[in-house]
Amino acid sequence: MSFDFPVISADSHITEPPDCYSAHIDPAYRDTAPNMVEDPVRGDVFVVPGMKSTVPMGLVAAAGKPAGELTQEGVKFDELHKSGYDATVRLADQDRDGVAAEILYPTVGMVLCGHPDIDYKRACFNAYNRWITEYCAEAPDRLLGCGQTALRTVEEGITDLEAIKAAGLRGVMMPGNPGTEADYDDPMWDPFWEAAVSLGLPLSFHILTARGGGWRGPRLNSFLSIIRSIQDIMGTLVFGGVFERHPDLRVVCVEADAGWVPHYMYRMDHAYKRHRNWLQPGVALSRLPSEYFAEHIFVTFQDDWTAFSHANDMNWRRLMWANDFPHSDSTWPWSQGMLAEQTAQLTAEQTRAILSGNVADLYGIDVTALQPTAG
Repeated sequence: MSFDFPVISADSHITEPPDCYSAHIDPAYRDTAPNMVEDPVRGDVFVVPGMKSTVPMGLVAAAGKPAGELTQEGVKFDELHKSGYDATVRLADQDRDGVAAEILYPTVGMVLCGHPDIDYKRACFNAYNRWITEYCAEAPDRLLGCGQTALRTVEEGITDLEAIKAAGLRGVMMPGNPGTEADYDDPMWDPFWEAAVSLGLPLSFHILTARGGGWRGPRLNSFLSIIRSIQDIMGTLVFGGVFERHPDLRVVCVEADAGWVPHYMYRMDHAYKRHRNWLQPGVALSRLPSEYFAEHIFVTFQDDWTAFSHANDMNWRRLMWANDFPHSDSTWPWSQGMLAEQTAQLTAEQTRAILSGNVADLYGIDVTALQPTAG
């Protein structure tokens, strides 16, 4: 399958190399930087001081493996896709999947969003921002990185946005919870939202970056439960009046699929119509919640047939396909075949928008610098 336009992944990842943090972190934290160790059972794992959980490498870069071979045990770093940490070979893996460019997110950095020490977290995020800037410099038209910010304060968050923009990164991956007691719907964050709009930096909320969570029953339920925390963030922004106060703000809901969006928008409207008295004092919405969602929230997804099937039931100008390379849930290297099947019922305009145009418009990507890709 091939398309006559460049296909862009709105959510792909890197694999932090062993020295990603130690080689780039502020000297005061160098001895306690996240590092990779060899576990006799689990293989190579990333250890983050101050956190109980470690990050095994087994599923971090398992794209393309048959389901029966997916494991968290016994995988070594040198067995992973090299392009996850070496930008000089990344473009070849893009070409193999028929992808012209990728919006890039961290991997260990997702776990770091939940670190209890806000100062340590910011030091790690600064280190990552330095590393990803170097990585993307190899091919700035095709490797489009997102920086990270810890949000210790509103003012510092704005400074981080300015630094991320100056570094040439294309967006910001937000922590699921800010580093303050006040949540994202608090008016104290209004200057931050305005700064993001002014700088033209899309703000992303990725799955597995918020505190809490957990699941009931068999472990496979954990795979399904991760969507809920992102829905809560989107609801906080809508019901908290953030989009009402900032009509130009756009955010991205990342890797939570999109087939649920039509029902969620309906359910938001139902809740608002019946229980609008539950809104916080001082919050007034001039539109239905679904209208804010449809206009202000972009949603990324990979293998989600329902998203394509129900594109007309939501704002398909806000849908952005992704391949999630090189994670275990990735559609790489068979994305083209999947896309040919799942986009068959869409119009040519919708297909181009969801696979290329929407993400290009949001991130200011010059598609004329990219070649149409064939899988």
